[in-house]
Amino acid sequence: MRAGDLTELAVRNLREAILRNSLTTLGVAVGVASLVAMLSLGVGLQQLANQRLERSGLFNAIFVAPRSEMRQFGRRRQEPPPPGESKPLDEAARRMFEKLPNVTEVYPQIRFMTEVRYGGNPFPVMAAGVPASASTDGAFDGMDGKFFSGPEADEAILQVEFAKRLSKSPSSLIGQDLVLRYPERRPLPASAAENSESEQAGSDESQPAGFTVVLRERKLRIVGIISTEPEGGFGGFGRSRLFLPLQVAETLRIALGSDLREMVRGRPTEGATYANLTVRVKGPQQVEEVEAAIKKMGFAAFSLLDTTRNLRLFFTVFDLLLGIFGSLALAVATLGIVNTLVMAILERRREIGILKALGAADRDVKQLFFAEAGVMGLLGGVGGVALGWLIGRALTIGTNIYLRRQELPAVNISSVPWWLVAGAIAFAVGVSLAAGIYPASRAAKLNPVEALRYE
Repeated sequence: MRAGDLTELAVRNLREAILRNSLTTLGVAVGVASLVAMLSLGVGLQQLANQRLERSGLFNAIFVAPRSEMRQFGRRRQEPPPPGESKPLDEAARRMFEKLPNVTEVYPQIRFMTEVRYGGNPFPVMAAGVPASASTDGAFDGMDGKFFSGPEADEAILQVEFAKRLSKSPSSLIGQDLVLRYPERRPLPASAAENSESEQAGSDESQPAGFTVVLRERKLRIVGIISTEPEGGFGGFGRSRLFLPLQVAETLRIALGSDLREMVRGRPTEGATYANLTVRVKGPQQVEEVEAAIKKMGFAAFSLLDTTRNLRLFFTVFDLLLGIFGSLALAVATLGIVNTLVMAILERRREIGILKALGAADRDVKQLFFAEAGVMGLLGGVGGVALGWLIGRALTIGTNIYLRRQELPAVNISSVPWWLVAGAIAFAVGVSLAAGIYPASRAAKLNPVEALRYE
């Protein structure tokens, strides 16, 4: 039977029982829509997570610490530090990292407990230095006011909960000044160092003095109020309540715990030492190469690319489960196709007998019923993709309405990529053809003599 005749017969037969065939096609569309809607949620959530991580700059960041501090990284909790001398993470090490190929930025985590004075009252607070690149990573999006006007500006951004302690109207603090009180790391005078060394000359373990701590003050202008807590991750500035430019924080020469630790270990350095450093590279492709180079220098290094592998595994399993549950409705729709085609056989036995009497082979009869099943699957697949997209958009709109009421930024939780569209339509057609196997085989086996005598 020619393809044109086969198509004409299939379309005519579908039009004759248009209500029943339309309901069957609608069942396929509903099944495909549930499948597309669920998978679009999985794809959308995965894209949302990837976009947030990429925008935060964590994909192209390497977090470095002294070997002795390797246990601070979550994936190393059960591993002892490797053998060998633990090098101090100081300014010399920072300069070495900056010279590595594909490195764009190296900056320390400067976070310290201190005190601010506002309105004549003292307020304890956790302060953190923020690099200029934080203005583009989304951490400070949606805040009142503005980001720092420059990397060396004497300005501060307050977290809203801390701002409420300073004033009942946090937004009124923008443009006001506060005084930051901090411990400055100051080198010990040469005479004092000589006296210290002479006092320890008779000791078996000489611990040279390196620095002293002096209380200092600095005036900062409040330029912004952030309502959420920025998530800095490893090497970040989470849990802090006052933020100032990183270059300003470095000029303060804050006495950090790492300085005291190196002093106790008998390894005082000329400058400050860092608990950890964040090394940023041009792109995620260069992370492994730079990370390996840093480890060869004798430091512990960790990147979030290892963690994202687990994230991809989670979303793969998540998408699989959503696909399974979404396919249940499509499985019910296949029963509707089988029922429709079986009923068509009973109603069209005389037609089948006439076709066979005119020379139609069993294969031609099978192709006719396969064509009808395929058309229902194709129409149901196209309609189901459109319906699934509408369901995803409705879920996104509803979610954003709820987030807006909670004063949170809007997100896109649903995405229908081209491969999902093509896959859903192909799957619908394939399932429909599979559902037509039994009815087509049954129609092909009809005896033409008995079919012509059927009333």
